[in-house]
Amino acid sequence: MSETENKEQISPLPSQNELPPTAEMLPGAVEAILFAAGHPLTYEKIADSLSISKEEVLACVDELSRTFDGRGIQLIHLGDSCQLVTREAYLPYIRRALGVRRGGNLSRASLETLAIVAYHQPVTRAYIDEVRGVDTGYVVTSLIEKGLIVSKGRLDVPGRPTLYGTTELFLRVFGLESIEQLPPAEQFLQQDSSDAQGDGI
Repeated sequence: MSETENKEQISPLPSQNELPPTAEMLPGAVEAILFAAGHPLTYEKIADSLSISKEEVLACVDELSRTFDGRGIQLIHLGDSCQLVTREAYLPYIRRALGVRRGGNLSRASLETLAIVAYHQPVTRAYIDEVRGVDTGYVVTSLIEKGLIVSKGRLDVPGRPTLYGTTELFLRVFGLESIEQLPPAEQFLQQDSSDAQGDGI
């Protein structure tokens, strides 16, 4: 018997786990995939891995997300992706258990810059500087390093300045499924006005 014939004889049959999961196993399979990934996965990627349609995945994710109500983790939608994350209410306990220091909170300058990018994206750094009235080079670099904003191409004008926009991480951090879920900008203008009156300015 030739080596080729021998390999053909001993080649393994498709594993049962390579077949689409049963209806009973599907929620558990999706949960296991998301838990193991630890980052957002597209519905198409999940569908391909389970050999089912994207529509079936979407229906399963909607059903599965309801099972996490009142628990320490939640399943969030991020545009065409989804992810398992911990609930913000339990953050202090997580930090204490893992020895994570607080830090990491965004400064007022970072939040202002991030808001400008989020509401007007894609924008250039010159536009951000003009709105804030100060040089924002350091802040923009910091937000890029944190993964909250990213280059979205270049503006077609002399010098071709970089255009910036928010990232998928930005959506996760602020609990949004898409940029369209941002609250109206007027809400913050009213809040700033109230704060100024309260400070006697």
